[in-house]
Amino acid sequence: MESLNDRLKRQAAEKAAGAKVSAETEGEGAAGDGRPPQAPPSAETGGRFDPEKKKYFIAIGLLAVLVAFLSYKVSQQSSTIDAQETGIEQLDQERASLEFDLEKMRFSYDTLSVENGLMMAEMAAQRGEIDGLLAKVRDRNYKVSRLKKEAGTLRRIMQGYVVTIDSINQLNIALVEENTAMQEEVSAVKKENEALVQRQDDMEEIIQAGQVLQAMDLMPQAIRIMSNGAQRKTDRAKRAEMIKTCFTLMESRVAKPGARTLTMEVVGPDSAVVSVSRAVDYAGERLEACIFWTAVEPLATGTYTVHLIDQGERISTADLILR
Repeated sequence: MESLNDRLKRQAAEKAAGAKVSAETEGEGAAGDGRPPQAPPSAETGGRFDPEKKKYFIAIGLLAVLVAFLSYKVSQQSSTIDAQETGIEQLDQERASLEFDLEKMRFSYDTLSVENGLMMAEMAAQRGEIDGLLAKVRDRNYKVSRLKKEAGTLRRIMQGYVVTIDSINQLNIALVEENTAMQEEVSAVKKENEALVQRQDDMEEIIQAGQVLQAMDLMPQAIRIMSNGAQRKTDRAKRAEMIKTCFTLMESRVAKPGARTLTMEVVGPDSAVVSVSRAVDYAGERLEACIFWTAVEPLATGTYTVHLIDQGERISTADLILR
């Protein structure tokens, strides 16, 4: 296709050739009638401006305006892209900072030490919440502002545990010291004896709470029974025939050793609750065990919440997701 520049050159060449022929013709006429040759009319001599050139000048002007407009739009779009890239980089930095804070919070929970079974179970649940929030941060499908809010809530809960545990430790130290002193002076000081009895009652409440076993690493799994009797883990509801939940009972110097009945409570996606129990021989030492629940009907897809219960107290909780 002929370009505008080539077309202008061609028409200029044609006009030049036409002007040359005209000049030669006029020269010949002038030679025949004795009149001098006349110059072709122009804008300076009163001739009319070539309309074709006028059109081309207008087209060139419009093209210049269009080029300037497109340059402006490209510059504006580049600024928008730079701003978006800067925003994405800031979000990545905030997400990395939030992940680091959650890791520190998780480590802080690991360093906390308490012999109260109920509090231990609660702290284990909070560690699970932190792990879940870490997964959301790494998933990048959640807003950073919302994740920061959830992290702030978990941080406040952890600070409350720190204060509570510190208070319990200080109270235990104080009780031991006072108990020793009161045993030496119990026959002489009645008021101190009464205070000691009261504090001993408080200690008994703490010890009673410590009778509940402590559990960790609760791991529910959906199991498919193969034709040879072997168990195979699955995450598909239509293939699952039972739920197997393994866990670790922690060592305890407070809980009484002996036979214990533990209950696994399973809350299905439809909020239906089923439970199954088993007995364990607890000797006060670390013990690993599993509880099985065989489904009588095909399992539905969704999230199953599994609770481990000892003496009516939920000591550990975990979720199982079936597709």
